[in-house]
Amino acid sequence: MIRVMVVHQTRLIGSIIANVLDEEPDIQVVAQSSGYEDALQILQQTPCEIALVAATLPENGALKITEAIANQAASVKVLVIGLPRSKNAILQYVAAGASGYVLQEVSIERLLQHVRAAYDGEAIVSPDIAAALMDHISELAQISSQTDIDPSAYAELTPREREVLDLIGEDSSNRQIAEKLFIEVGTVKNHVHNILKKLDVSNRHEAASFLPFIKNEKG
Repeated sequence: MIRVMVVHQTRLIGSIIANVLDEEPDIQVVAQSSGYEDALQILQQTPCEIALVAATLPENGALKITEAIANQAASVKVLVIGLPRSKNAILQYVAAGASGYVLQEVSIERLLQHVRAAYDGEAIVSPDIAAALMDHISELAQISSQTDIDPSAYAELTPREREVLDLIGEDSSNRQIAEKLFIEVGTVKNHVHNILKKLDVSNRHEAASFLPFIKNEKG
């Protein structure tokens, strides 16, 4: 039996997903959660093999849960559901420790395939994302071999700058970042300028490539 915890900020949607999974003879939903702290508390009390985590959790909740589970409950496999078709966003979750991802447009049948694949220690990855993963690994290897990365570089970022950097990693534009953080586009530009300067990189792509490496060093 595959024991699953569903984490979604909207309880109705979480319940719908849970009901669909519970109809399968080999899957049992053992818990539902609507947020970061609640999910981690449930995990301490309720054993499960798979955590289905909605990418839409507020305040980067899905990324925080993924990192926390990878560090504290490595036997639990995280499937991030509802991701946009963005290579940067997917790579960010994989770097944080996710065992797989489910795109926004997938069918229920495809979701079930992902759950069973994760349980079996496999991952369903599209060819373009597989290629991006290989390129990303190559980039990190090149960065680590050619550059002495100081973990304090990430520590020097303000909390707001870290939020902006996370959204850069999700391939968000300045306007999208402004809308998500409820700030002006000009303010976002200032934050991006400060991030590039503090991380000693020349563009957004380099900053996004450094993000998982810096976080791994920090952890």
